[in-house]
Order: sequence, then structure tokens, then C-alpha cells
Amino acid sequence: MKLWKKNIELDSRIEKYTVGDDVRLDRELVRFDCEASIAHARTLGKAGVLKYGEVNRLVAELKRIQKLDAGGRFSIRQEDEDCHTAIENHLTKILGDLGKKIHTARSRNDQVLTALRLYYRDRFAECGKRLTELVQALQSIKKRYGRIRYPGYTHTRKAMASSFSLWADGFIEAFEDDMKLVRFVAGWINRSPLGTGAGYGIPLHLDRAYTARLLGFKSLQKNPIAVQNSRGKFEATVVHALGQILLDLNRAASDLIFFSLPDLGYVVLPDAFCTGSSIMPQKKNPDVLELMRAQVHRVAACEGELKSTAANLISGYHRDLQLTKKPVMEAFQITLDSLAVAALVVRNIRVDADACKRSLTEEVFATERVYELVKRGVPFREAYRIVGDKYR
Repeated sequence: MKLWKKNIELDSRIEKYTVGDDVRLDRELVRFDCEASIAHARTLGKAGVLKYGEVNRLVAELKRIQKLDAGGRFSIRQEDEDCHTAIENHLTKILGDLGKKIHTARSRNDQVLTALRLYYRDRFAECGKRLTELVQALQSIKKRYGRIRYPGYTHTRKAMASSFSLWADGFIEAFEDDMKLVRFVAGWINRSPLGTGAGYGIPLHLDRAYTARLLGFKSLQKNPIAVQNSRGKFEATVVHALGQILLDLNRAASDLIFFSLPDLGYVVLPDAFCTGSSIMPQKKNPDVLELMRAQVHRVAACEGELKSTAANLISGYHRDLQLTKKPVMEAFQITLDSLAVAALVVRNIRVDADACKRSLTEEVFATERVYELVKRGVPFREAYRIVGDKYR
């Protein structure tokens, strides 16, 4: 039975269209919705809406659902519509009328938002772990190959001497910045929406701060209209932060593709990480890096989709906002997968010291020669002209 169901049968074609991808996507949310429902049940008990024994029975069954879900044994059917309905239907089937009480003092709107916030928090924590692993892989590159010099490039032309220490440190700093951004956004959205209903409050007093503490939220989103209007806005900001990670991965992947060109050969990719050609038997293609380079565009598209979906709506909930779930989940999965693969690649690349040394042709040191003259008292512009005349 759907949470909104009355005495009218919904056309099956309309049902399929309105449910969309939720049956599949909501498998990610079952444990988080149960976590939120456990806190909600305890808050209802604190308010005297539920008796002590009723709270304990609901909590026990919700924890059982989490175990079933962890073992892949909790199902969400098309007729359930989403995980939230599936969970309540299960509670009602097992606990009878007590199961029907769990939805007291909440709407599916604030219920969904709460589960999503818990999901975002969990995914951000995983992003932090994988960023740390990638930074550690870069530190390993610095330790093994940091002293090896090669030409740095501007305009895709040799410019000045660089080193793998400089390269690794550049991306370590970038990914540490990404970690700061992830922590900031995770903290910014770490506010409880539960208890605000469908955007206009609940006609029953509950201790919302108590629920927030149980769920580990830093604070409350107080205004119920602000809660509904934040859906889409919060999600776009989440995906923007993920996009910054993918932007840095894009640049790192582009570098490694360039460095591993056979004509340069500064970096060697393991054969097991390369693919072949269906027509050219000699090819060893860096497909993994090319795909990693492309993922930033997919995440940027997710961000654009979220902003477009949430725009031009009057205040309050609209079913359009159901469509904000998929791009966020997709962006998280792309980011987590890309970070894991990036760390794997970085840990296994090899730097060819001889190829790097051969590439350090004399023009790479032109700027250093300018500054040798500057140190002898020659004005910079004159020193620049003297050295530059050699390359006319």
C-alpha cells in the first residue's frame, strides 16, 4: 500500500512513469531510512505518542530490516513505489496497527530528505577515505621518483625543468583542497530536516533537536519552507564539490596520458592497465585514463541537471524534485570509482629516468641562464634579450 493511497486505483502506466528509477535507486537508502525511522520512533516515544514497549518493538523490527537489507533479502516492489513505503508496509505486516503509527508527525517529504542527508554524509566520508588513499599514492611517487627531472610544459611546448616531486606535490595540494571543500559541504548540509513535514510544519509538537542529536546532525533546518526549497540546491552543491575532485583527476589523467606517450616515455603504464586495438596489434592504449579524464563532464552534467530541475518552482515540494536523486547518486558513484582507480594507477606507474634525462634538452634551461645573468647584475630585460637571441 502506498503512503498516499486513497480509494482510487492508479493507472498502471501512470504508476510506472511516476515511480521511475526509485525502486532501483532506493536500495541505497534502506539502511538510512531505517536509521531515521528509529530516531523518529524514539522521538514519538519521548512525546508520549508511542508507549515505551511500542518504541522498542518498532526499533527492533527496523533493525531487522537493516539486517535483511545488508544480506540482500529486503525487497522493494514496483507497487511499493519506494523504500520508504516498502519499509512501512513491512512494519505494518509484522506489527499490525503499530506499524501504521511510524508515520505519525512526518511527511514522506521530510522522511526522504532525512534519508538522503544521511546517505550524503556516508558517501562524503567514503570520498574522504579515497582521497586520502590517492594522496598516499602520490606521496609514494614522490618518495620513489621525486628527484627525477623532466621538462615542464606551457602551451604544450617545453618550458622549464620540472620534477616528479613538484608534480606529485601539486596534485597532493589540489586533492587536500578538495578534502577541505568536501568537509565544508558535508558540514553545511549536516542539518536535520525531520519534523518539518511537507513544507508547512507538523500540527504536533516534537523535540526536533532530540531527533537531530540521535541522528548525529550538527543542527536543525528550522524553517519548513526553507527545507523544501533546499532540495536541489543542496544536491547541486554536493555535486559541485564532487566535480572539483573530478576536475583535478581530469588534469592528472591528462598529464599521465601525455607523459606516457611513446614519443616521450617519461611514465610507463603497466601493460595490465592498457587496452589494445582491434586493428593495430602494436597499440597499448591508456583507456582507463581517457575515461577518467572524461568523467568530469558527466559530473558537470549532473550538476547542471540538478540546478535546472530545481529552478522555476514555487516554494514547497513538487514531484520534479524526485528527479534530483539519480544525478547525485550517479555523481557519487563516478567519483568514488574514479578515485579508487586513480590510486591504483598512481601506485603502479613507473618513471623512466633515462627518458626524462634525454628530454632535458638545452632550451629547457634558458630561463635559468637568464637568472644566472641577473645574479651577475645584468638587468632582467637585457638578460632575457641576450638569451632569447640564441633561439631566433
